[in-house]
Amino acid sequence: MTRRSCAIYATGILCAHLLIVGIALVVAQVFQTMIYNRLKKELTLTEASRVFESWKNPPPPVYMEYYFFNVTNPEVFLAGGKAAVTQIGPYTYREYRPRENVTFLENGTKVYALNPKSFVFVPEKSRGNPEVDILRTVNIPAVAVMSELNSYSFLLRTFVSIWMNSIGVEIFMTRTVHEVLWGFKDPLLSKIHAMKPEVDEMFGLMWKKNGTDEGEFVFLTGERDYMEYGRIDTWNGEMSWWSSNQSNMINGTDGSVFHPLLSRKELLYIFAADLCRSIHLAYVEDVEVKGIPAYRFAPPRDVLQSPKENPTNAGFCVPAGDCLGTGVLKVSVCREGAPIVVSFPHFYQADAKYINAVEGLSPNKEEHETYLDLNPTTGVPIRACKRAQLNIILNRVPGFPKTKHLNDTIFPIMFVNETATIDDNSATQMRTLLLIVTLVSNFPLLIVGMGAILLVVFVLLVCRKYISELSSSSLADRHNDNSPQWHSGTEL
Repeated sequence: MTRRSCAIYATGILCAHLLIVGIALVVAQVFQTMIYNRLKKELTLTEASRVFESWKNPPPPVYMEYYFFNVTNPEVFLAGGKAAVTQIGPYTYREYRPRENVTFLENGTKVYALNPKSFVFVPEKSRGNPEVDILRTVNIPAVAVMSELNSYSFLLRTFVSIWMNSIGVEIFMTRTVHEVLWGFKDPLLSKIHAMKPEVDEMFGLMWKKNGTDEGEFVFLTGERDYMEYGRIDTWNGEMSWWSSNQSNMINGTDGSVFHPLLSRKELLYIFAADLCRSIHLAYVEDVEVKGIPAYRFAPPRDVLQSPKENPTNAGFCVPAGDCLGTGVLKVSVCREGAPIVVSFPHFYQADAKYINAVEGLSPNKEEHETYLDLNPTTGVPIRACKRAQLNIILNRVPGFPKTKHLNDTIFPIMFVNETATIDDNSATQMRTLLLIVTLVSNFPLLIVGMGAILLVVFVLLVCRKYISELSSSSLADRHNDNSPQWHSGTEL
């Protein structure tokens, strides 16, 4: 056998082996399974995992943008007209949210933690000075008192109304943004505090929320099942605010972590302590953030649909059967009875009646949708934007003459835009990790590719040998035809 023939046979054998092995590995998904199993082990809330420190002290900066609705025509509204508001802000604060008192439970399958939050004003990202800017808004303490007395006798309500008038309490108040947000000594609450010391005399939308936590969380570490990674097991024990067991369930994570290997078809659940309930998010589209591929998930409209449209939301009506329309959620049960309602900003995805009740609202998806951009391989949030609006119910309360002309209105007070985007250093590490995952997962395809290249080489060598042999045979035939002919016998 010639050297050329040996090379051809060796190439063919190597090509066949590479193709067989490569195709077998592709079909069996051996390398992909291996790298995915590695991810499932690494992405756990254990001290040995690479994600534990970033879970305790998240590196991406979180910003809270507060927007307020300034009331421009209170007299018209009190007389029975439509309220008009203008949006002011944002007033931006950097949010710090380390996890403290981290303690592992039940052989490392659960972890206990507190999550105190603190806020620092960021003037360069703000439009205005909260300590200077004046805001006219609903006097929430006064409205809360009137709402609380709604179930009492008309005589008592009348007496309280006269008393409130004597100390100058109005339905609308004028304060600085800083006072409304972080607290001030309220005249009405101060009077009540003198009679009932357990009532705080200070009021602010974020009063006692700077430097404090939202309660005691126990998370599942994902040690037993990667699908449980970061899921909340309990929060302050258990909930009992809502009117059904399903509504009182704590589902999902706190929004900071999700299990790896996400699917476009799954629903993701988040427990929002400020909403006092869990919500779900559905896949919207593929996006890219800082060169990192991500799936965008957002709450669908059915999250805040009325029970008429979505019967599963009936449990969020308290008392049972006392339901609002689509796009709003009454959270009085976890707000000390105050007639507080939450929604998306500008009543995005809500019934038109709420939007049309107040002049100056213009909901749109780009500015008012909540969404999470998650890398599907690792489940890591690449970009997050949580948007929520705080409203208060204003209606007529017999015995309080100042409310006698009011149209029932869910009145917007403010909304918050909480944003976070992966930092550059973490983004670089993420891109490197995803490159490694891609290379390892696709290694069998590389083997198949090498086999395909060798197959082409093998075919070329065979063809070349065939042509060479054909040429040699042709030359031999011509040589034989041109040679002298010798014959036996005598020519006559």
